[in-house]
Amino acid sequence: MGQLYRYDDYDRAFLAERITQFRDQVARRISGDMTEEQFRPLRLQNGLYLQLHAYMLRVAIPYGTLDARQMRVLAEVARRFDKGYGHFTTRQNIQYNWVKLEEAADALALLAEADLHAIQTSGNCIRNVTSDQFAGVALDEIEDPRPWGEIIRQWSTLHPEFGFLPRKFKIAITGSESDRAAVKIHDIGIRLVKNDAGETGFEIIVGGGLGRTPIIGKVIRDFLPKVQLLTYLESILRVYNRYGRRDNIYKARIKILVQEIGIDKMREEVEAEFAARAADPLTLPPDLIETIESHFAPVAYAPQPPEPAAYQAALAADKAFAAWVKSNLAAHKEPGYAIVTVTLKPAGGIPGDATADQMDALADLAERYSDNEIRVTHVQNLVLPHVRKADLPALYAELQRIGFAEAHLNTAADIIACPGLDYCALANARAIPIAQEISARVAKPGRLEEIGPVQIKISGCINACGHHHVGHIGLLGVDKNGEEFYQITLGGHAGDDPARSAAIGTILGPSLSKDAVADGIDKVFDAYLALRSAPDESFVETVRRVGTHPFKERVYAAG
Repeated sequence: MGQLYRYDDYDRAFLAERITQFRDQVARRISGDMTEEQFRPLRLQNGLYLQLHAYMLRVAIPYGTLDARQMRVLAEVARRFDKGYGHFTTRQNIQYNWVKLEEAADALALLAEADLHAIQTSGNCIRNVTSDQFAGVALDEIEDPRPWGEIIRQWSTLHPEFGFLPRKFKIAITGSESDRAAVKIHDIGIRLVKNDAGETGFEIIVGGGLGRTPIIGKVIRDFLPKVQLLTYLESILRVYNRYGRRDNIYKARIKILVQEIGIDKMREEVEAEFAARAADPLTLPPDLIETIESHFAPVAYAPQPPEPAAYQAALAADKAFAAWVKSNLAAHKEPGYAIVTVTLKPAGGIPGDATADQMDALADLAERYSDNEIRVTHVQNLVLPHVRKADLPALYAELQRIGFAEAHLNTAADIIACPGLDYCALANARAIPIAQEISARVAKPGRLEEIGPVQIKISGCINACGHHHVGHIGLLGVDKNGEEFYQITLGGHAGDDPARSAAIGTILGPSLSKDAVADGIDKVFDAYLALRSAPDESFVETVRRVGTHPFKERVYAAG
Protein backbone atom coordinates (compact mmCIF):
# COMPACT_ATOMS: atom_id res chain seq x y z
CA MET A 1 0.00 0.00 0.00
CA GLY A 2 1.03 3.59 -0.59
CA GLN A 3 2.77 5.80 1.94
CA LEU A 4 0.41 8.29 3.54
CA TYR A 5 -0.97 9.30 6.89
CA ARG A 6 -4.07 7.32 7.92
CA TYR A 7 -6.69 9.12 9.97
CA ASP A 8 -7.64 7.68 13.36
CA ASP A 9 -10.91 7.95 15.31
CA TYR A 10 -9.88 11.32 16.75
CA ASP A 11 -9.21 12.78 13.28
CA ARG A 12 -12.53 11.52 11.93
CA ALA A 13 -14.53 12.76 14.93
CA PHE A 14 -12.90 16.16 14.56
CA LEU A 15 -13.85 16.35 10.88
CA ALA A 16 -17.41 15.23 11.55
CA GLU A 17 -17.86 17.92 14.21
CA ARG A 18 -16.39 20.56 11.91
CA ILE A 19 -18.77 19.62 9.07
CA THR A 20 -21.76 19.72 11.42
CA GLN A 21 -20.76 23.23 12.50
CA PHE A 22 -20.34 24.35 8.91
CA ARG A 23 -23.65 22.83 7.84
CA ASP A 24 -25.36 24.95 10.52
CA GLN A 25 -23.46 28.05 9.42
CA VAL A 26 -24.54 27.52 5.80
CA ALA A 27 -28.17 27.05 6.86
CA ARG A 28 -28.07 30.31 8.83
CA ARG A 29 -26.54 32.13 5.85
CA ILE A 30 -29.21 30.80 3.46
CA SER A 31 -32.02 31.67 5.87
CA GLY A 32 -30.70 35.22 6.29
CA ASP A 33 -29.84 34.80 9.98
CA MET A 34 -26.21 35.49 9.07
CA THR A 35 -24.93 38.22 6.74
CA GLU A 36 -22.32 37.60 4.06
CA GLU A 37 -19.88 39.71 6.07
CA GLN A 38 -20.41 37.44 9.09
CA PHE A 39 -20.31 34.27 6.98
CA ARG A 40 -17.21 35.13 4.95
CA PRO A 41 -14.49 34.26 7.51
CA LEU A 42 -16.33 31.05 8.40
CA ARG A 43 -16.64 29.81 4.82
CA LEU A 44 -13.06 30.82 3.97
CA GLN A 45 -11.59 28.72 6.77
CA ASN A 46 -13.57 25.82 5.30
CA GLY A 47 -12.13 26.44 1.84
CA LEU A 48 -15.21 28.02 0.27
CA TYR A 49 -14.69 31.11 -1.92
CA LEU A 50 -17.29 33.22 -3.70
CA GLN A 51 -15.98 33.62 -7.23
CA LEU A 52 -17.28 35.31 -10.38
CA HIS A 53 -19.97 32.77 -11.27
CA ALA A 54 -20.36 30.43 -8.29
CA TYR A 55 -18.76 29.24 -5.10
CA MET A 56 -15.37 27.56 -5.41
CA LEU A 57 -14.30 24.81 -3.00
CA ARG A 58 -10.55 24.34 -2.45
CA VAL A 59 -9.57 20.95 -1.03
CA ALA A 60 -6.21 20.35 0.64
CA ILE A 61 -3.92 17.54 -0.46
CA PRO A 62 -1.33 17.72 2.33
CA TYR A 63 2.25 17.42 1.04
CA GLY A 64 0.65 16.34 -2.27
CA THR A 65 0.03 12.68 -1.44
CA LEU A 66 -3.14 10.72 -2.34
CA ASP A 67 -4.21 7.12 -2.59
CA ALA A 68 -6.57 5.64 -5.18
CA ARG A 69 -9.55 5.73 -2.82
CA GLN A 70 -9.07 9.46 -2.27
CA MET A 71 -8.68 10.14 -5.99
CA ARG A 72 -11.97 8.36 -6.65
CA VAL A 73 -13.69 10.51 -4.03
CA LEU A 74 -12.27 13.63 -5.70
CA ALA A 75 -13.77 12.33 -8.94
CA GLU A 76 -17.13 11.76 -7.26
CA VAL A 77 -17.15 15.31 -5.85
CA ALA A 78 -16.54 16.56 -9.40
CA ARG A 79 -19.54 14.57 -10.67
CA ARG A 80 -21.99 15.34 -7.88
CA PHE A 81 -21.10 18.90 -6.93
CA ASP A 82 -19.31 20.41 -9.94
CA LYS A 83 -19.51 20.11 -13.72
CA GLY A 84 -17.55 16.88 -13.95
CA TYR A 85 -13.99 18.07 -13.48
CA GLY A 86 -11.52 19.46 -10.95
CA HIS A 87 -8.56 21.84 -11.21
CA PHE A 88 -5.22 20.93 -9.60
CA THR A 89 -3.44 24.05 -8.36
CA THR A 90 0.07 25.36 -7.64
CA ARG A 91 -0.41 24.70 -3.90
CA GLN A 92 -1.04 20.93 -4.17
CA ASN A 93 -4.78 21.55 -3.79
CA ILE A 94 -7.73 20.73 -6.02
CA GLN A 95 -10.43 23.30 -6.73
CA TYR A 96 -14.05 22.85 -7.78
CA ASN A 97 -15.38 25.96 -9.48
CA TRP A 98 -19.16 25.37 -9.57
CA VAL A 99 -20.18 24.31 -6.05
CA LYS A 100 -23.64 25.34 -4.80
CA LEU A 101 -23.72 26.84 -1.32
CA GLU A 102 -26.54 24.56 -0.18
CA GLU A 103 -24.47 21.50 -1.22
CA ALA A 104 -21.08 22.58 0.17
CA ALA A 105 -21.40 20.71 3.48
CA ASP A 106 -22.46 17.55 1.61
CA ALA A 107 -19.32 17.81 -0.51
CA LEU A 108 -17.19 18.16 2.64
CA ALA A 109 -18.92 15.13 4.19
CA LEU A 110 -18.09 13.04 1.11
CA LEU A 111 -14.47 14.21 1.23
CA ALA A 112 -14.27 13.32 4.93
CA GLU A 113 -15.14 9.70 4.09
CA ALA A 114 -11.75 9.54 2.37
CA ASP A 115 -9.84 11.51 5.05
CA LEU A 116 -9.85 14.71 3.00
CA HIS A 117 -10.92 18.22 3.98
CA ALA A 118 -10.80 21.89 3.02
CA ILE A 119 -9.88 23.35 6.41
CA GLN A 120 -7.50 26.34 6.25
CA THR A 121 -7.19 26.31 2.48
CA SER A 122 -8.08 29.98 2.73
CA GLY A 123 -8.11 32.74 5.33
CA ASN A 124 -5.29 34.44 7.24
CA CYS A 125 -3.97 31.22 8.71
CA ILE A 126 -1.36 28.56 8.02
CA ARG A 127 -2.39 27.03 4.69
CA ASN A 128 -1.87 23.56 3.23
CA VAL A 129 1.69 22.34 3.86
CA THR A 130 3.34 21.48 0.54
CA SER A 131 6.32 19.29 -0.33
CA ASP A 132 8.39 17.66 -3.06
CA GLN A 133 6.27 15.47 -5.32
CA PHE A 134 9.14 12.93 -5.47
CA ALA A 135 9.43 12.71 -1.67
CA GLY A 136 10.35 9.27 -0.38
CA VAL A 137 11.55 7.96 -3.75
CA ALA A 138 13.91 10.63 -5.13
CA LEU A 139 17.46 9.56 -5.80
CA ASP A 140 18.85 12.87 -4.52
CA GLU A 141 16.90 12.87 -1.25
CA ILE A 142 18.45 13.06 2.22
CA GLU A 143 15.25 11.90 3.89
CA ASP A 144 11.50 11.78 3.21
CA PRO A 145 10.16 15.19 4.32
CA ARG A 146 6.47 14.19 4.39
CA PRO A 147 6.36 12.95 8.02
CA TRP A 148 7.47 16.45 8.99
CA GLY A 149 4.83 17.90 6.69
CA GLU A 150 2.25 15.84 8.56
CA ILE A 151 3.59 16.98 11.93
CA ILE A 152 3.33 20.61 10.79
CA ARG A 153 -0.19 19.98 9.44
CA GLN A 154 -1.40 18.57 12.76
CA TRP A 155 0.27 21.35 14.76
CA SER A 156 -1.05 24.15 12.56
CA THR A 157 -4.66 23.00 12.11
CA LEU A 158 -6.89 25.22 14.26
CA HIS A 159 -3.85 26.49 16.17
CA PRO A 160 -5.43 28.92 18.67
CA GLU A 161 -2.69 31.53 18.29
CA PHE A 162 -2.31 31.53 14.51
CA GLY A 163 -5.87 31.41 13.17
CA PHE A 164 -6.02 35.15 12.47
CA LEU A 165 -2.56 36.17 11.28
CA PRO A 166 -1.89 39.49 9.52
CA ARG A 167 -2.17 37.57 6.22
CA LYS A 168 -2.20 34.05 4.80
CA PHE A 169 0.86 31.96 5.61
CA LYS A 170 2.44 29.22 3.50
CA ILE A 171 5.01 26.58 4.46
CA ALA A 172 6.87 24.20 2.12
CA ILE A 173 9.36 21.44 2.95
CA THR A 174 11.82 19.41 0.91
CA GLY A 175 14.39 16.72 1.58
CA SER A 176 16.32 17.09 -1.68
CA GLU A 177 19.01 19.32 -3.11
CA SER A 178 16.79 19.98 -6.13
CA ASP A 179 14.12 22.31 -4.81
CA ARG A 180 11.03 20.75 -6.36
CA ALA A 181 8.90 22.31 -3.58
CA ALA A 182 9.94 25.92 -4.35
CA VAL A 183 10.75 26.51 -0.67
CA LYS A 184 12.42 29.87 -1.34
CA ILE A 185 9.18 31.53 -2.44
CA HIS A 186 7.23 30.58 0.71
CA ASP A 187 6.69 32.43 3.98
CA ILE A 188 8.70 29.63 5.59
CA GLY A 189 10.76 27.17 3.58
CA ILE A 190 12.28 24.09 5.21
CA ARG A 191 15.09 21.92 3.82
CA LEU A 192 16.38 18.72 5.39
CA VAL A 193 20.18 19.03 5.59
CA LYS A 194 23.14 17.32 7.27
CA ASN A 195 25.58 19.17 9.53
CA ASP A 196 29.31 18.59 9.82
CA ALA A 197 28.70 15.83 12.38
CA GLY A 198 26.49 13.96 9.93
CA GLU A 199 23.30 14.71 11.86
CA THR A 200 20.09 15.42 9.94
CA GLY A 201 18.21 18.60 10.75
CA PHE A 202 16.59 21.57 9.04
CA GLU A 203 17.70 24.67 7.20
CA ILE A 204 15.01 27.29 7.79
CA ILE A 205 14.26 29.95 5.16
CA VAL A 206 11.94 32.85 5.87
CA GLY A 207 10.33 35.76 4.04
CA GLY A 208 9.88 34.40 0.54
CA GLY A 209 6.80 35.07 -1.55
CA LEU A 210 5.48 36.34 -4.85
CA GLY A 211 2.45 38.59 -5.41
CA ARG A 212 2.75 42.38 -5.50
CA THR A 213 6.26 42.31 -4.01
CA PRO A 214 8.16 39.20 -5.16
CA ILE A 215 11.02 38.24 -2.83
CA ILE A 216 13.32 35.23 -2.57
CA GLY A 217 13.44 33.94 1.01
CA LYS A 218 16.53 34.21 3.20
CA VAL A 219 18.14 31.65 5.49
CA ILE A 220 17.39 32.42 9.12
CA ARG A 221 18.84 29.19 10.60
CA ASP A 222 21.51 27.06 8.91
CA PHE A 223 20.82 24.02 11.06
CA LEU A 224 17.98 23.24 13.46
CA PRO A 225 17.77 19.93 15.33
CA LYS A 226 14.65 17.99 14.36
CA VAL A 227 13.04 17.92 17.81
CA GLN A 228 13.11 21.73 17.94
CA LEU A 229 11.15 22.25 14.72
CA LEU A 230 7.76 23.22 16.13
CA THR A 231 9.26 25.48 18.82
CA TYR A 232 11.21 27.33 16.15
CA LEU A 233 8.24 27.62 13.81
CA GLU A 234 6.14 28.98 16.66
CA SER A 235 8.88 31.51 17.41
CA ILE A 236 8.81 32.76 13.81
CA LEU A 237 5.01 32.91 13.78
CA ARG A 238 4.92 34.79 17.11
CA VAL A 239 7.34 37.42 15.87
CA TYR A 240 5.30 37.81 12.69
CA ASN A 241 2.02 37.95 14.61
CA ARG A 242 3.49 40.63 16.88
CA TYR A 243 5.05 42.91 14.24
CA GLY A 244 3.26 42.05 10.98
CA ARG A 245 1.27 44.91 9.45
CA ARG A 246 -2.50 44.78 9.96
CA ASP A 247 -3.25 48.25 8.64
CA ASN A 248 -2.28 47.55 5.02
CA ILE A 249 -3.18 44.31 3.23
CA TYR A 250 -0.37 44.83 0.70
CA LYS A 251 2.28 45.10 3.42
CA ALA A 252 0.97 42.40 5.74
CA ARG A 253 3.03 39.38 4.60
CA ILE A 254 6.07 38.22 6.55
CA LYS A 255 8.27 38.95 3.51
CA ILE A 256 7.56 42.68 3.99
CA LEU A 257 8.48 42.46 7.68
CA VAL A 258 11.77 40.75 6.83
CA GLN A 259 12.44 43.27 4.08
CA GLU A 260 11.77 46.25 6.34
CA ILE A 261 13.76 45.16 9.41
CA GLY A 262 16.35 42.99 7.62
CA ILE A 263 17.13 39.31 8.04
CA ASP A 264 19.64 39.97 10.86
CA LYS A 265 17.07 41.79 13.01
CA MET A 266 14.46 39.15 12.15
CA ARG A 267 16.87 36.43 13.25
CA GLU A 268 17.61 38.31 16.47
CA GLU A 269 13.88 38.59 17.30
CA VAL A 270 13.16 34.95 16.46
CA GLU A 271 16.16 33.62 18.38
CA ALA A 272 15.16 35.72 21.40
CA GLU A 273 11.64 34.27 21.27
CA PHE A 274 13.12 30.80 20.81
CA ALA A 275 15.46 31.25 23.81
CA ALA A 276 12.61 32.55 25.95
CA ARG A 277 10.80 29.28 25.40
CA ALA A 278 13.76 27.12 26.38
CA ALA A 279 12.24 26.36 29.78
CA ASP A 280 9.03 25.04 28.20
CA PRO A 281 9.76 24.11 24.58
CA LEU A 282 7.31 22.36 22.28
CA THR A 283 9.67 19.42 21.93
CA LEU A 284 8.55 16.53 19.77
CA PRO A 285 8.58 13.21 21.68
CA PRO A 286 10.53 10.51 19.83
CA ASP A 287 7.59 8.10 20.01
CA LEU A 288 5.33 10.64 18.25
CA ILE A 289 7.89 11.13 15.49
CA GLU A 290 8.24 7.36 15.11
CA THR A 291 4.46 6.88 14.95
CA ILE A 292 4.03 9.43 12.19
CA GLU A 293 7.10 8.18 10.32
CA SER A 294 5.59 4.68 10.39
CA HIS A 295 2.79 5.92 8.12
CA PHE A 296 5.44 6.74 5.52
CA ALA A 297 7.47 3.53 5.82
CA PRO A 298 9.28 2.66 2.57
CA VAL A 299 7.40 0.52 0.09
CA ALA A 300 8.34 -3.17 0.13
CA TYR A 301 9.63 -3.24 -3.43
CA ALA A 302 9.84 -6.58 -5.21
CA PRO A 303 13.34 -6.97 -6.71
CA GLN A 304 13.42 -6.02 -10.40
CA PRO A 305 16.03 -6.17 -13.16
CA PRO A 306 17.49 -2.68 -13.57
CA GLU A 307 16.73 -2.61 -17.31
CA PRO A 308 14.04 -5.20 -18.20
CA ALA A 309 14.29 -6.67 -21.70
CA ALA A 310 10.65 -5.87 -22.60
CA TYR A 311 11.18 -2.25 -21.58
CA GLN A 312 14.32 -1.96 -23.68
CA ALA A 313 12.55 -3.53 -26.65
CA ALA A 314 9.70 -1.03 -26.38
CA LEU A 315 12.19 1.86 -26.27
CA ALA A 316 13.78 0.61 -29.48
CA ALA A 317 10.50 -0.08 -31.28
CA ASP A 318 8.36 2.96 -30.35
CA LYS A 319 9.76 6.47 -30.83
CA ALA A 320 6.78 8.10 -29.10
CA PHE A 321 7.24 5.88 -26.05
CA ALA A 322 10.98 6.61 -26.00
CA ALA A 323 10.30 10.35 -26.14
CA TRP A 324 7.83 10.05 -23.25
CA VAL A 325 10.36 8.08 -21.18
CA LYS A 326 13.04 10.71 -21.83
CA SER A 327 10.67 13.56 -20.89
CA ASN A 328 8.47 12.25 -18.09
CA LEU A 329 10.55 9.78 -16.08
CA ALA A 330 12.79 10.60 -13.12
CA ALA A 331 15.40 8.43 -11.43
CA HIS A 332 14.08 6.25 -8.60
CA LYS A 333 16.14 5.22 -5.59
CA GLU A 334 15.12 1.58 -6.18
CA PRO A 335 16.72 -0.24 -9.17
CA GLY A 336 14.22 -1.35 -11.78
CA TYR A 337 11.65 1.33 -10.83
CA ALA A 338 10.84 4.79 -12.17
CA ILE A 339 9.04 7.94 -11.04
CA VAL A 340 6.46 8.84 -13.68
CA THR A 341 5.06 12.35 -14.10
CA VAL A 342 1.66 12.52 -15.75
CA THR A 343 1.27 15.89 -17.47
CA LEU A 344 -2.26 17.27 -17.13
CA LYS A 345 -1.62 19.61 -20.03
CA PRO A 346 -2.57 18.27 -23.46
CA ALA A 347 -1.60 20.67 -26.25
CA GLY A 348 -4.25 23.37 -26.36
CA GLY A 349 -5.82 22.09 -23.14
CA ILE A 350 -6.46 23.71 -19.76
CA PRO A 351 -3.46 23.32 -17.43
CA GLY A 352 -4.23 21.29 -14.31
CA ASP A 353 -7.75 20.20 -15.24
CA ALA A 354 -8.86 16.56 -15.00
CA THR A 355 -12.30 15.14 -15.60
CA ALA A 356 -13.99 12.79 -13.16
CA ASP A 357 -13.49 9.91 -15.59
CA GLN A 358 -9.79 10.74 -15.95
CA MET A 359 -9.40 10.87 -12.15
CA ASP A 360 -11.06 7.46 -11.83
CA ALA A 361 -8.76 6.08 -14.52
CA LEU A 362 -5.70 7.50 -12.73
CA ALA A 363 -6.88 5.84 -9.50
CA ASP A 364 -7.04 2.53 -11.37
CA LEU A 365 -3.53 3.06 -12.73
CA ALA A 366 -2.20 3.91 -9.27
CA GLU A 367 -3.57 0.63 -7.91
CA ARG A 368 -2.23 -1.37 -10.83
CA TYR A 369 1.17 0.21 -11.31
CA SER A 370 2.13 2.53 -8.40
CA ASP A 371 1.45 0.75 -5.11
CA ASN A 372 -1.86 2.64 -4.76
CA GLU A 373 -0.20 6.05 -4.58
CA ILE A 374 -0.48 9.33 -6.50
CA ARG A 375 1.27 12.65 -5.96
CA VAL A 376 0.13 16.15 -6.89
CA THR A 377 2.84 18.58 -8.01
CA HIS A 378 2.99 22.34 -7.49
CA VAL A 379 3.23 22.71 -11.27
CA GLN A 380 -0.24 21.22 -11.85
CA ASN A 381 0.77 17.70 -12.84
CA LEU A 382 0.41 14.30 -11.16
CA VAL A 383 3.02 11.68 -10.30
CA LEU A 384 2.95 7.88 -10.04
CA PRO A 385 5.95 7.30 -7.76
CA HIS A 386 6.44 3.52 -7.67
CA VAL A 387 6.29 2.18 -11.25
CA ARG A 388 8.24 -0.91 -12.32
CA LYS A 389 10.15 -0.25 -15.52
CA ALA A 390 8.72 -3.48 -16.89
CA ASP A 391 5.23 -1.93 -16.61
CA LEU A 392 6.06 1.33 -18.36
CA PRO A 393 4.92 0.30 -21.89
CA ALA A 394 1.52 -0.81 -20.55
CA LEU A 395 1.17 2.32 -18.39
CA TYR A 396 2.04 4.54 -21.35
CA ALA A 397 -0.68 2.89 -23.45
CA GLU A 398 -3.23 3.52 -20.69
CA LEU A 399 -2.20 7.16 -20.38
CA GLN A 400 -2.58 7.55 -24.13
CA ARG A 401 -6.12 6.21 -23.81
CA ILE A 402 -7.14 8.87 -21.25
CA GLY A 403 -5.31 11.75 -22.96
CA PHE A 404 -2.46 12.24 -20.48
CA ALA A 405 0.53 10.80 -22.35
CA GLU A 406 2.08 14.07 -23.50
CA ALA A 407 5.88 13.91 -23.63
CA HIS A 408 6.50 17.59 -22.92
CA LEU A 409 7.37 17.84 -19.22
CA ASN A 410 9.38 21.01 -18.41
CA THR A 411 8.92 22.36 -21.92
CA ALA A 412 7.05 25.39 -23.23
CA ALA A 413 3.90 23.26 -23.52
CA ASP A 414 4.00 22.34 -19.81
CA ILE A 415 2.53 25.69 -18.79
CA ILE A 416 1.38 26.73 -15.31
CA ALA A 417 -1.75 28.88 -15.38
CA CYS A 418 -4.09 30.09 -12.66
CA PRO A 419 -7.89 30.08 -13.31
CA GLY A 420 -7.71 33.79 -14.15
CA LEU A 421 -10.64 35.92 -15.19
CA ASP A 422 -12.60 32.89 -16.41
CA TYR A 423 -13.37 32.14 -12.74
CA CYS A 424 -11.52 34.31 -10.23
CA ALA A 425 -13.07 37.47 -8.81
CA LEU A 426 -9.60 38.95 -8.19
CA ALA A 427 -8.22 38.49 -11.70
CA ASN A 428 -7.59 41.27 -14.20
CA ALA A 429 -7.17 39.04 -17.24
CA ARG A 430 -7.65 35.52 -18.50
CA ALA A 431 -4.82 33.03 -18.09
CA ILE A 432 -6.33 29.81 -19.45
CA PRO A 433 -6.94 30.90 -23.09
CA ILE A 434 -3.43 32.37 -23.30
CA ALA A 435 -1.94 29.10 -22.04
CA GLN A 436 -4.03 27.15 -24.55
CA GLU A 437 -2.92 29.30 -27.49
CA ILE A 438 0.76 29.20 -26.57
CA SER A 439 0.79 25.45 -25.90
CA ALA A 440 -1.00 24.74 -29.19
CA ARG A 441 1.61 26.80 -31.07
CA VAL A 442 4.71 25.32 -29.47
CA ALA A 443 3.37 21.77 -29.85
CA LYS A 444 3.76 22.00 -33.63
CA PRO A 445 6.21 19.38 -34.98
CA GLY A 446 9.82 20.14 -34.08
CA ARG A 447 9.19 23.35 -32.15
CA LEU A 448 9.52 21.95 -28.61
CA GLU A 449 12.64 20.00 -29.53
CA GLU A 450 14.13 23.13 -31.06
CA ILE A 451 13.44 25.29 -27.98
CA GLY A 452 14.35 22.75 -25.30
CA PRO A 453 13.52 23.03 -21.58
CA VAL A 454 11.71 26.24 -20.66
CA GLN A 455 9.02 26.95 -18.10
CA ILE A 456 6.16 29.35 -18.84
CA LYS A 457 4.03 30.51 -15.91
CA ILE A 458 0.92 32.69 -16.24
CA SER A 459 -0.99 34.66 -13.59
CA GLY A 460 -4.24 36.51 -14.17
CA CYS A 461 -3.41 39.14 -11.54
CA ILE A 462 -0.69 40.43 -9.24
CA ASN A 463 -1.50 37.79 -6.59
CA ALA A 464 0.69 35.49 -8.71
CA CYS A 465 -1.12 32.19 -8.19
CA GLY A 466 0.52 31.10 -11.46
CA HIS A 467 4.01 31.83 -10.02
CA HIS A 468 4.83 34.00 -13.06
CA HIS A 469 7.66 35.81 -11.25
CA VAL A 470 9.75 32.60 -11.19
CA GLY A 471 8.88 31.40 -14.67
CA HIS A 472 11.70 31.25 -17.18
CA ILE A 473 9.06 33.20 -19.08
CA GLY A 474 6.40 34.81 -16.91
CA LEU A 475 3.14 36.40 -18.00
CA LEU A 476 1.12 38.70 -15.75
CA GLY A 477 -2.38 39.73 -16.78
CA VAL A 478 -3.14 43.42 -16.27
CA ASP A 479 -6.18 45.58 -16.95
CA LYS A 480 -5.85 48.66 -19.17
CA ASN A 481 -9.10 50.58 -19.42
CA GLY A 482 -11.11 47.38 -19.47
CA GLU A 483 -8.79 45.61 -21.95
CA GLU A 484 -6.68 42.55 -21.12
CA PHE A 485 -2.91 43.00 -21.49
CA TYR A 486 0.06 40.85 -20.44
CA GLN A 487 3.40 41.87 -18.95
CA ILE A 488 6.31 39.58 -19.87
CA THR A 489 9.17 38.71 -17.51
CA LEU A 490 12.28 36.72 -18.43
CA GLY A 491 14.88 34.78 -16.46
CA GLY A 492 12.92 33.78 -13.38
CA HIS A 493 13.74 30.51 -11.64
CA ALA A 494 12.08 28.59 -8.80
CA GLY A 495 15.32 26.89 -7.73
CA ASP A 496 14.38 23.38 -8.87
CA ASP A 497 17.77 23.01 -10.59
CA PRO A 498 20.57 23.06 -7.97
CA ALA A 499 22.93 24.53 -10.58
CA ARG A 500 20.82 27.69 -10.82
CA SER A 501 19.74 29.86 -7.92
CA ALA A 502 16.14 30.94 -7.42
CA ALA A 503 15.49 34.30 -9.03
CA ILE A 504 12.72 36.77 -9.86
CA GLY A 505 12.24 37.45 -13.56
CA THR A 506 13.00 40.82 -15.17
CA ILE A 507 10.19 42.79 -16.82
CA LEU A 508 10.82 42.86 -20.56
CA GLY A 509 8.90 46.00 -21.53
CA PRO A 510 5.39 47.37 -22.05
CA SER A 511 2.56 44.86 -21.70
CA LEU A 512 1.12 43.26 -24.84
CA SER A 513 -2.54 42.96 -25.75
CA LYS A 514 -4.23 39.57 -25.54
CA ASP A 515 -4.18 39.34 -29.33
CA ALA A 516 -0.43 40.03 -29.48
CA VAL A 517 0.93 38.07 -26.53
CA ALA A 518 1.29 34.67 -28.23
CA ASP A 519 3.15 36.32 -31.12
CA GLY A 520 5.33 38.04 -28.51
CA ILE A 521 6.26 34.70 -26.96
CA ASP A 522 7.10 33.33 -30.41
CA LYS A 523 9.47 36.28 -30.86
CA VAL A 524 11.07 35.57 -27.47
CA PHE A 525 11.78 32.02 -28.62
CA ASP A 526 13.12 33.20 -31.99
CA ALA A 527 15.46 35.57 -30.16
CA TYR A 528 16.64 32.78 -27.88
CA LEU A 529 17.40 30.46 -30.81
CA ALA A 530 19.43 33.25 -32.44
CA LEU A 531 21.23 34.29 -29.25
CA ARG A 532 22.16 31.02 -27.55
CA SER A 533 25.86 30.22 -27.66
CA ALA A 534 25.35 26.52 -28.32
CA PRO A 535 22.41 24.15 -28.88
CA ASP A 536 22.65 22.96 -25.28
CA GLU A 537 22.67 26.43 -23.69
CA SER A 538 19.34 26.66 -21.86
CA PHE A 539 16.91 29.55 -22.11
CA VAL A 540 17.68 30.75 -18.58
CA GLU A 541 21.45 30.53 -19.19
CA THR A 542 21.08 32.61 -22.34
CA VAL A 543 18.99 35.27 -20.58
CA ARG A 544 21.47 35.47 -17.71
CA ARG A 545 24.38 35.73 -20.14
CA VAL A 546 23.05 38.38 -22.56
CA GLY A 547 20.40 40.12 -20.44
CA THR A 548 16.89 41.00 -21.56
CA HIS A 549 17.68 43.85 -23.97
CA PRO A 550 18.26 41.68 -27.10
CA PHE A 551 14.94 39.96 -26.43
CA LYS A 552 13.23 43.31 -25.99
CA GLU A 553 14.55 44.51 -29.34
CA ARG A 554 13.07 41.46 -31.09
CA VAL A 555 9.68 41.54 -29.33
CA TYR A 556 9.02 45.26 -29.76
CA ALA A 557 10.60 45.75 -33.19
CA ALA A 558 8.37 47.74 -35.56
CA GLY A 559 6.63 45.64 -38.16
